[in-house]
Amino acid sequence: MLFAEDVSLAQIAEAVGTPCFVYSAGALVAAYDALDAAFRGVPHTLCYALKANMNLAVVRTLVARGAGADVTSGGELFRALRAGAPAGRIVYSGVGKTDDEIDRALDAGIKLFNVESRSELRRIDLRARQSGVRAPIAFRVNPDVDPKTHPYVSTGLRTSKFGIPISEAMDAYAEAKALDGVRIVGVDCHIGSQLTRLEPFADALSRVRSLIFELRAAGHAIEIVDVGGGLGVRYSEERPPDAGEYAAVVCKALRDLGCEIVLEPGRWLTANAGVLLTRVLLEKTNDDKRFVVVDGAMNDLIRPALYQAFQTIEPVGPPRGPTRPVDVVGPVCESGDFLAKDRPFPPVERGDLLAVRGAGAYGFAMSSNYNARPRAAEVLVRADRFAVVRERESLEDLVRGETIPREITG
Repeated sequence: MLFAEDVSLAQIAEAVGTPCFVYSAGALVAAYDALDAAFRGVPHTLCYALKANMNLAVVRTLVARGAGADVTSGGELFRALRAGAPAGRIVYSGVGKTDDEIDRALDAGIKLFNVESRSELRRIDLRARQSGVRAPIAFRVNPDVDPKTHPYVSTGLRTSKFGIPISEAMDAYAEAKALDGVRIVGVDCHIGSQLTRLEPFADALSRVRSLIFELRAAGHAIEIVDVGGGLGVRYSEERPPDAGEYAAVVCKALRDLGCEIVLEPGRWLTANAGVLLTRVLLEKTNDDKRFVVVDGAMNDLIRPALYQAFQTIEPVGPPRGPTRPVDVVGPVCESGDFLAKDRPFPPVERGDLLAVRGAGAYGFAMSSNYNARPRAAEVLVRADRFAVVRERESLEDLVRGETIPREITG
């Protein structure tokens, strides 16, 4: 029988229903503490990337340990502040910040804007001058390093939509220095997500290090190096670096620069702190193909369909017999609605409870109401206690905010 800390997953499913996401506060804290300890010898700030899991209780658990926040939208900024993240520990990334989002971040007094284009630089300068403040900025530079990850989450190549080419950085910083509404404080670099090798990090940081020497020689005060996130986790057979190995690479490149190191961990903190619980609806066979149909679907966890990602799935209770290949699929009306393909799996019966591991990151955060399916509940566990930290959506929630204007519809 599987447990989340000291609570049976079956007990949670019985109380809350399925599908539901279950997160371990202890696992969140352990991951945060490990990364924080790995960088203890250098000035650093861990800014949790809300995109991975923006549940207020999850964010609050990390903020209570000292985390700041990395946000990429006005909504994420709102959530970070609502969860208690100090504005002075919030960095704002993202390639398309609106005027309203810039204004809200300026009003809050955030730590850093990671600027992703010279057009955005001018916009931030204008909004800051209109507000009578100076915005702290770093340019996000693309070092043109291949992170060897899924192309959808590779962000540091020359052809990426993110940041500016590192070859243009000197000109961009020169322009920023002449503006009254911004204050140069650092350099930012983020090359991708779910990186399981250290070489791309080392390569990118070497290029950023050289840039910092050039910038300082040109008279720019570089106080912060934001190294982004991207450290991978184990979903299957991956062997990602641990916190200490990662910190050793970062510190080797940056320690002697006298800069504060900002990190933006997301997946690394949350992925393996969460599972998705789902129940078996039925088993069917088409020709020789075996399907297990469950009540969780691609609208709940889209990673397998979107990225062809592997997620470990297992029965919560004891297996009923030897395994055979199976596709674990949901009720959504697309062939792309699957949680696993050709996976060795034991026999199951209707009502059996399954756990999808590694669902603490980019699970609920990427969920939708496709096929008019209410989104799942979320549960947080600490020791022998659990609480629902997001109620399951109701059918009424699906139509909230909609109207039927009879003068138009008839």
